[in-house]
Amino acid sequence: MSQERRSCMEERKIRPEEEERYTEEEKIQGEIRQKAEEEIEIPRAVMPEAVEEILQEKKRQRYRNRFRRSGWKYLAGAAAACFCLAVGIPAAYYAVNGNMPGSGRNVSGEDAAAVSRNTAESSAEQKAENNSSGHTGIVSAEDYDEIYDYIEAGQDCLNSMSGVSESGGQETEAAYESASDSTRAAGAADYSGAEQSSSWSDTNVREESVGEGDVVKTDGENLYILNDQKINIVAASSGEMTGLSEIVMGTDQFVTELYLEGDRLIVTYSEYRYADGETDENEGSGDGEFTCADVYDVSAPENPRLLGGISQSGYYNTMRVKDGYVYLVSNFYADTEADREDIPSYIPAVRGQMIDASDIYMPDDRMGREYTVISSFAIADPGERTDSKAVFGSSGLCYVSPDNIYITEMCSDSGDSDVTQTSVRKISYDNGRLEGTAQTKVDGTLNNSFSIDEYEGYLRLVTTVSPASDISLYPMPRVGTDEEDIDSQVKSTNSLYVLDENLKPVGEIHDLAEDENVYSARFMGDTGYFVTFRQVDPLFSVDLSDPENPKITGELKIPGFSEYLHPYGEGLLLGIGMDVDENGMTTEGVKLSMFDISDPSSVQEVCTHVIENMYGTDVYNYKAVFVDVEKNLFGFAAYGDSMKYYMFSYDKSDGFREVFSRTLSGYGDIRGLYVNDTFYLVAGNTVQSFTMNGFEKIDDIVL
Repeated sequence: MSQERRSCMEERKIRPEEEERYTEEEKIQGEIRQKAEEEIEIPRAVMPEAVEEILQEKKRQRYRNRFRRSGWKYLAGAAAACFCLAVGIPAAYYAVNGNMPGSGRNVSGEDAAAVSRNTAESSAEQKAENNSSGHTGIVSAEDYDEIYDYIEAGQDCLNSMSGVSESGGQETEAAYESASDSTRAAGAADYSGAEQSSSWSDTNVREESVGEGDVVKTDGENLYILNDQKINIVAASSGEMTGLSEIVMGTDQFVTELYLEGDRLIVTYSEYRYADGETDENEGSGDGEFTCADVYDVSAPENPRLLGGISQSGYYNTMRVKDGYVYLVSNFYADTEADREDIPSYIPAVRGQMIDASDIYMPDDRMGREYTVISSFAIADPGERTDSKAVFGSSGLCYVSPDNIYITEMCSDSGDSDVTQTSVRKISYDNGRLEGTAQTKVDGTLNNSFSIDEYEGYLRLVTTVSPASDISLYPMPRVGTDEEDIDSQVKSTNSLYVLDENLKPVGEIHDLAEDENVYSARFMGDTGYFVTFRQVDPLFSVDLSDPENPKITGELKIPGFSEYLHPYGEGLLLGIGMDVDENGMTTEGVKLSMFDISDPSSVQEVCTHVIENMYGTDVYNYKAVFVDVEKNLFGFAAYGDSMKYYMFSYDKSDGFREVFSRTLSGYGDIRGLYVNDTFYLVAGNTVQSFTMNGFEKIDDIVL
């Protein structure tokens, strides 16, 4: 079938707010270049596909930074790589036998020392037991003194590195994750945590049985929209919209996501608290940022009622919902200048109570300063925390399967490897209970959360492997660069790993696609697909039916690359990405591809469509993609000289067909969703409604 090209671009002048955005973007790029000159590995969090989320976060930081201590710079955390150095910190290599100890107890400031002494003996016994098991892993701390020594040794190492500070990891799930990101069945995921009619759409999620927050939610009657620092509730079942109520947050509260289950609305946000010289016995004596989740009763949407909530130390990373429980993930920086006696300054807290030492895990390959904090609570009883754990290390990219939370962290210059590596830490969860399970490290770095997937007890990963000293901005496409410059760059390869439940490798494939980087991936049962790119787009198919013997069964090479892959009915895989010329030099526009995967060993690109004069999309954030295979519709936003939302259908005979497009103003969060026979397009503080049959305009509202 011949390739089809259509131009769907409407020109307009750049708005003042967009000029500010571009100025901010240039500033970020300058800071990235400065970090590169300091020989720091640049994470994917600061790549162009993630810059929009960074800009949004920087807007929130303008307030926080007025109060932040000089050493706590978020941009440094976003631009610098996490140095997983095997330094001589007081955390020896321990072995685990499936589980890490944890008591789940809470402790306040006045009880901290006593609890530390009481847990030391039991932790020591557990370590001895784990050491005899023969598995490499992480164990919990004996007491707060051990944690303090761990942090102090890590800071000493950082101070010796010419003032380079520790990073925040490779990517935030809220941006990505965010996600960061696999639906194995064809069609859009529609999990809401409660029984749901098929008459409305839900967020496109990473795992179909695991709920995720987003900026827009619906219960089939009303829209719940995150609008800056307030949540608007809009009656929308008929297409004609009416504002019912709004939840206004405090000036110190920076809302991140919403989640809706039945008549309960969960609002997650970050809150910066500063002590003004006063000391709280549980939360320490200094300033700090907290991640919070409030639960509202919205059975009467015109009058939402706060039921309770939870707060924990650190800035927001992501949240998940499973079987009526919320799992909240944050990143907490210990105060490295705190005195040993000022325990609340370097131990994270949940609900004002510090996490017990036995619930804090200390990986041996990690310098102490940053924690990943995970807590859980029941939506039906938001006033009580169910469990909490903390793990040293950044949760830059967080993948959550139906049974386990995987915390991943990119490592550079690890000391024991000459290539970049990724640490993987596994925390199991069930009905609100959390338990550390295992850790490992693999060569290479993950593109996003679709590059890691759990299936039938096995964890599959596809990574891009580069020299540890390589300061590359992968996975940016190398377009607009001459061949001499490309050939001078350090080459990379790609690897695929299959790990068992203890994160031990059972199957591996190495040296795939030299000098190319992974741009997208999708695991579908026993088959995996991933796209690499330099000049052409090889779509690899992998047979994973024998975990100990994975095999590359197909390799399709075509111009361009797909940034996002989604199952689209039986035997079909949708790709959304960019089109380039045969030399890989010039971006031609946004490219849609439909792949025939009925025979994984012989994948075929059966149809393409190019939206010309568009240089990017919002599909790096999978939540922004609308897909409904039953309705044969998929939509996303693309940007060039203007921002537009596109809706397409697909037919095997006629190919891709544009059924709807709309020019938008601004570059904020954009979502498309439907309720009954009405399609709603939410862009910032504006909502427009259209008929699903013909996409005729019904109504609009400005919030």
